[in-house]
Amino acid sequence: MKTTQTSNNLALMSKVPEVTIYFWIIKILCTTVGETAADYLNVSLGFGLDGTSIIMGILLIVALFFQFIAQKYIPLVYWLSVVLISIFGTLFTDNLTDKLGISLETSTIVFSIALALTFSAWFSFEKTLSIHSIFTKRREAFYWLAILFTFALGTATGDLMAETLRFGYFVTGIIVAVVIALVVGAWRFGLNEILAFWIAYIMTRPLGASIGDFLSQSSSNGGLGLGPTVTSVIFLTAILLTVTFLSITKRDLITRSFTTNAPKRRRRSTALWQVALALSTLVVTAGLGYYWRHTELQNQAVISSATASPLADWSNFRKIAKDTLSLVEKPDIQAAILRVKDLETAWDNAEPRLKPMNPAKWSLVDKSIDNVLRQLRAQNPNPVTCKTALESLITTLDAVDKGK
Repeated sequence: MKTTQTSNNLALMSKVPEVTIYFWIIKILCTTVGETAADYLNVSLGFGLDGTSIIMGILLIVALFFQFIAQKYIPLVYWLSVVLISIFGTLFTDNLTDKLGISLETSTIVFSIALALTFSAWFSFEKTLSIHSIFTKRREAFYWLAILFTFALGTATGDLMAETLRFGYFVTGIIVAVVIALVVGAWRFGLNEILAFWIAYIMTRPLGASIGDFLSQSSSNGGLGLGPTVTSVIFLTAILLTVTFLSITKRDLITRSFTTNAPKRRRRSTALWQVALALSTLVVTAGLGYYWRHTELQNQAVISSATASPLADWSNFRKIAKDTLSLVEKPDIQAAILRVKDLETAWDNAEPRLKPMNPAKWSLVDKSIDNVLRQLRAQNPNPVTCKTALESLITTLDAVDKGK
């Protein structure tokens, strides 16, 4: 009987890779692709947010189907699923922000709660959250649901820091990298390895997204200007080469046996208080950091309203709108979609400064810009309706400049 039990444990094959340096390299590469590939499909290829979401959703379902029916960890299938879920997680957040108008603050809170509930249900049923124990269908289902929410949460958090709080892509990446380094240091000094893994896993998402945005965005938006196409190709190639290497060498296979025994009560108690302490530290630090930065931006807005003329700001938006209109009239819809991204970014960055100057005017322009973005990002943009929306926006900006 004992021999049979041991044999059964050895027969249980993990469906995920060993956590090695290769794991983290590919994970960061995947998160970068998740950010840039979503922009490439949405804007460069003109699929639009709805079209891209549908295509990626279907591909993700197919990839996860093969992942679930596999009897063991297959690098190509597993990492293809991660790449697709990274892209879909980005689109999940973008749909909430761009389509439904939900703020990044709200998205961050909602995804944090969803992830916490997923982990709670997972632990309640399985008594472990270890990545090394993914050898049943239910655990695998919990695992991929958690992965989806980590990508969505990471996207919302990264965009919130880089755009809403105006830290920029590079500084956001540095901040996240420091947090990851602190987690690694804490793990070295005794932090529960499962807790450390999931914190690092969540934080690598905004790190990868910041790297992707920094490389792909134009210099006027704080990036290097490589564009989503070049950036996506570079990182997809790196992922393919690394996965091919692992498929040949099998350096990320988990070879140890598994048991279904529950963790000892003492170890579980230690892990629980560490979770409580870590979450409290993250929530308090993030809350104080957000409050400090938000207050600082408000103070900057007050100073700007007293010393700077708002006309230059409105004129800048009008110039981008006219550039976009010229592209629509050519017609070159794809170039117009790329140019209007500059308008969206500039407007979001200027919100803390412009809104306090005149909330009514800001709201009027904001609605006009939303209409332009909605028309240009439709699944099949209509040049006529795009032109009408842009002309309306330019008229609104002219009226604001003239003080009407």
